[in-house]
Amino acid sequence: MVDQYEVIVVGGGLVGATVACGLANKGISVALLNKENPPRILPQSDHDLRVSALTQGSVNIMKGLGAWPEIVRRGVSPYRDMRVYDGAGNGCLHFDNTETHFQELGFIVENRVMVAGLWDLFESSDCGEVICADPVVAIAPHSLGRQLTLQSGRCIKAALVIAADGQHSSMRSQMGIGVRGWPYHQQGLVTTVSTTKDHQRTAWQRFLEQGPLAFLPLRNGQSSIVWTLGTARAKEYRDCSEVDFLAALTAASGGLLGEITGVATRAAFPLTFQHANSYTAEAFALVGDAAHTMHPLAGQGANAGLLDAAAIIELLVQAKERRRPLGSAHVLRRYERWRKGDNLVMMTTMDLLKRMYGVNDQPVVQLRSWGMNMINQSIVLKKMFNQYAMGLRSGLPKLAVK
Repeated sequence: MVDQYEVIVVGGGLVGATVACGLANKGISVALLNKENPPRILPQSDHDLRVSALTQGSVNIMKGLGAWPEIVRRGVSPYRDMRVYDGAGNGCLHFDNTETHFQELGFIVENRVMVAGLWDLFESSDCGEVICADPVVAIAPHSLGRQLTLQSGRCIKAALVIAADGQHSSMRSQMGIGVRGWPYHQQGLVTTVSTTKDHQRTAWQRFLEQGPLAFLPLRNGQSSIVWTLGTARAKEYRDCSEVDFLAALTAASGGLLGEITGVATRAAFPLTFQHANSYTAEAFALVGDAAHTMHPLAGQGANAGLLDAAAIIELLVQAKERRRPLGSAHVLRRYERWRKGDNLVMMTTMDLLKRMYGVNDQPVVQLRSWGMNMINQSIVLKKMFNQYAMGLRSGLPKLAVK
């Protein structure tokens, strides 16, 4: 049996679910394939280790889809300030929502909260179908675009297949699309902590010798941390006793939030720079981590993926309205031109910052501290950096600026 859709999205995480919702909202028939149907009733007693700092642009996307109310109902944490310190020098940057016309700079949101809200929205659509626990074993050209063969033997076809199946995308591999990049030989250690000082709805970041340490405010007064460390040190801190970890983290934080008094489960993941050689092939496109991964020091990975989603939604809706093939080379070329350059600028910027703050020679430390303080004292430069960090720059998809 062959089932036909206009678009098939493989991967139902944050970016894939966003694409599926945006297309289904506009009457485009979509099959959303995922390993499992994610939970919708979430325990309030703990937090997802994976959180994202959503920019205003990303929040606009969620609002435009209609998913934001359900996300807010499950719990978000606005942050109104951002403070960045150079741990080896005296550089400091402070961004404040009062310097903008928003009540907050952005929101810290658990990934599971966003996914649950998006899946609720998608499953309420008449244009969407969910297919779980039936992985793709083959992808082939078809007269209408692409045909996928699933492990169960079922075949489904569509004008366009969109792969949102992550950094190690099996769909990208099956299509023969290569990647370029390098490992950072670092890991991001993530957990949730309690502190003696209130987080003040502020995102805190301290650049240290091995990498940045970020404290992201959560709604219950705790903080989610992302601590970039060398691979060996990250594994050591992931596996050491709670007492030893709390002492190490308190010391590394420089007392930003006082003493670290409690910690949840710890996990660590390797950090890489990876960029697909092409975002598209015949009747096929990559979005999110399947197309690009970057250093997390500014928390822009999820936001970049959501901009991919908003861009491809906009172009496919336009094609549908103009009665043009959704998987046409023209549409896919426009998507790749739009997103590849923007992503590469962001990825390269994160890479340069990572390398610059990895140098501890005093002349370099003094120079970057001087630069941070100069930006902090300049109204014009701060506004420019703030706008960019909030996802409000020019050339964005319509969903991101509404």
